[in-house]
Amino acid sequence: MTTSIRHIAKLAGTSVSSVSRVLNNSGYASPELRERVESAIRTLNYTPSKGARMLRGAPSRMIGLMLPSIDVPFFGILAHAIEQELFQRGYQTLICSTAENMEHEARYISMLLSQRVDGVIVASAFGSTEHFEALHEAHIPIVAIDRELPGIAGDAVMADHEEGGRMMARHLIELGHRKIGIVGAPAHSQPVQLRLRGIKEEMAERGIAPPAIFMAEEHSFAATYPLAKQLVASRPEMTGIIGTTDISAIATIHAVQDHGFSVPRDYSVIGFDDLPEAAYVFPRLTTIAQPIRGVGEQAVRQLEALIDEDQVDGERRMNTFIKVPVTLIRRDSTGPVRT
Repeated sequence: MTTSIRHIAKLAGTSVSSVSRVLNNSGYASPELRERVESAIRTLNYTPSKGARMLRGAPSRMIGLMLPSIDVPFFGILAHAIEQELFQRGYQTLICSTAENMEHEARYISMLLSQRVDGVIVASAFGSTEHFEALHEAHIPIVAIDRELPGIAGDAVMADHEEGGRMMARHLIELGHRKIGIVGAPAHSQPVQLRLRGIKEEMAERGIAPPAIFMAEEHSFAATYPLAKQLVASRPEMTGIIGTTDISAIATIHAVQDHGFSVPRDYSVIGFDDLPEAAYVFPRLTTIAQPIRGVGEQAVRQLEALIDEDQVDGERRMNTFIKVPVTLIRRDSTGPVRT
């Protein structure tokens, strides 16, 4: 059996990342740790393969971060968490905001290749992965975040969006709501589609009629506010409204109040994300919380493990898919159905 960096880490009682720092003489390693790693190397008679490093050249210590839009609060928080975690680990971050545009994604990929990044963390706006093949063929490690990138990124970190959708529907149903509408965006988003699937399945299993769905293509207050107004005006029987994100839920609260109704007396409203704004809106928003910063930090750890393996011995571990649990945060925007 070929000895790998993981065998050294196990024998030395440390992490793969720590072994990599010792082997590459990059980053801090205590004398005691260095001695344990070097002793394990001698015991296992390990000689690192330099194939992957020769193909890509010396590490650039730069990471590409591709997000659909950093002016959306969720992605702004995510970008900050990832950038800070990478900085603590000695990496610089090239942040690419693709404006949910496939051509922009492709152009940024060309730029990241030219900059010889060590790895990429990506939340692609679209299901198509064709233009990511260039990164894959260049043996650049990729971690998908917030959504999968099938066939390209074996590692992925994302919240349990489908269960979150079920939790939103379940909360309203348990409060007695039977006429439920949905306001959200963007319609093409994989996480939003998973939330919709969870909502529909939970309602169907409980014998509730399918929801009225009002979806926009752009994720913003301006795009979802008129949809919420349309729902309130055209479907007066509705008593519960699900926002597929906190932004669409906040837009819904404004639309309900602008129609002269009250939240939650006339309409209960629930969102998804638990952005800081959720606690500031009046009434305070009930929402499904996903640990945004935790997701970002976990993605960085996943990517660094892939980079270390490529630089040291080129041996790949099994792909890792991490689905992060979500939590219902009860606040003031939901209540029992009106009678």
